[in-house]
Amino acid sequence: MAAHIDAHLHLSCDGETGLQLLADLDLKLLNISVPQPDRQKWRARAARFRTLAEQHPDRFAWVAGFDLPTWDADGDLEADYADRVIAGLQGDLTAGAVGVKIWKNVGMEVIKPSGEYLMVDDPLYDPIYDYLESQGTTLLLHIGEPRSCWMPLDDPEDPHYGYYTSSPQWHMYGRDDVPSHEDIINARDRMVAGHPQLRVVGAHLASLEYDVDAIAQRLDEFPNFAVDTSARLLDMALQDHDKVKSFVEHYRDRILFGTDLVDDTPWSTLSADEVARKGPATQERIAAELAWYGHEGDMDIRDRTVRGLGLADDVLSDVVCGNAQRWYPGL
Repeated sequence: MAAHIDAHLHLSCDGETGLQLLADLDLKLLNISVPQPDRQKWRARAARFRTLAEQHPDRFAWVAGFDLPTWDADGDLEADYADRVIAGLQGDLTAGAVGVKIWKNVGMEVIKPSGEYLMVDDPLYDPIYDYLESQGTTLLLHIGEPRSCWMPLDDPEDPHYGYYTSSPQWHMYGRDDVPSHEDIINARDRMVAGHPQLRVVGAHLASLEYDVDAIAQRLDEFPNFAVDTSARLLDMALQDHDKVKSFVEHYRDRILFGTDLVDDTPWSTLSADEVARKGPATQERIAAELAWYGHEGDMDIRDRTVRGLGLADDVLSDVVCGNAQRWYPGL
């Protein structure tokens, strides 16, 4: 059993170098499917993650997804949408998927015939949620974006400045035709409250990365809710150190380590030079993020000097391994 689990990333590091990297880090990866409008493309990516988990179950696991809904010219939902989704998920769970993912395009991209944005608490999802609950399957929600998404892009020190600079299509500041951060989070909260027996993990600190108090409020309100830290380490590191440490210690059974590294081209298909370049950089990145949780004192992460969180070994073990196993049974 691996000592560390990255509970949210998209990394196809197969082949000798990749497997040795995971052995060196004593690490297992939970690869996450990302459902998108191009059904063929996202399904192919998910199939790669499934194959990795089948070939190397000690080092890889995967979270499935399902197609976004579509409507016909008359505004009618595609026939048997929920039944078809559930049938697909039955196959995925039988094939070993340990969870199911909904991505941020729900709430930020998909528009219903009424002109309203599809939200995660829409009744069309209820049969799917009921099915996941009946199977004891965890739902991973990447709903919304960092609050910076709705704020001016004028602070290069913001952890998300680079992403929105390179991906302006996801930057919502100044747009009155899209839901607000509050609208999206409220829909997510209603969904979690409405399905209290369904295990839900909020990806990326549940899009509440700006203040651990906001996360704590949801963890107190929803016993069925946990969060992963993927792509949000700097958001925590830039808040008050003692406050963040107390938060993690108090909710030590509800916080899952993740990096959100994205590199889904199988390493086994790359040239030796490409793998030689990727391997050390990937290992260094994951090792640094793992180290932050237990490190005392200053350290460098992603071109910044931050103070390590300095968790005790027992709390650290929960965050970087045990919680992933508990919140994703079968992992």
